Amino acid sequence: MPSVPEIVKECEENMRKAVVHLQEEFATVRTGRASSAMVEKIRVEYYGSEVPLQQLASFSVPEPRVLVVAPFDKTALKDIEKALQSSDLGITPSNDGSIIRLTFPQLTEERRKELVKMVKHRGEDGKVAVRNVRRSAKQSFEALEKDGGISRDELERVEKDLQKTTDKVIAEIDEMLVHKERELLEV
Repeated sequence: MPSVPEIVKECEENMRKAVVHLQEEFATVRTGRASSAMVEKIRVEYYGSEVPLQQLASFSVPEPRVLVVAPFDKTALKDIEKALQSSDLGITPSNDGSIIRLTFPQLTEERRKELVKMVKHRGEDGKVAVRNVRRSAKQSFEALEKDGGISRDELERVEKDLQKTTDKVIAEIDEMLVHKERELLEV
């Protein structure tokens, strides 16, 4: 049976992982500005195996709405272009023989609102994940108390601390949501 500090540590690590995952999800949401985070994880068929694009190319942003993908191996250019075309970016890559340019169009008001809804949904999923971590830790504390590992008073104290940690992480997620929503609605 794990001790209280072990349960608390695991709980905090899992909550942190949920926040990091949400940050990565938010980075992939298009805001009208070019960002390598939108394409880094796209899988490219390269010599018979699926490889993330970030392992095959470097990225640069010469203009706010232009992303340049420069493959390390020029023979991979066609494969990268094909992967970008079939991705859910909705952008047609232009290939000049040595690099690929992605030009991001301005987002329409309607599309911005759709993206805000999607971001809010992902934020809610993140909060649910954090609450699930809290519930799991709470069950571990209750089992520990039932087995006589901690007293009733200590159980109440650690549950209060757990709730404070949960509230802090959820506030962080809310802050990320507000920031991303502002970024999306900015014209």
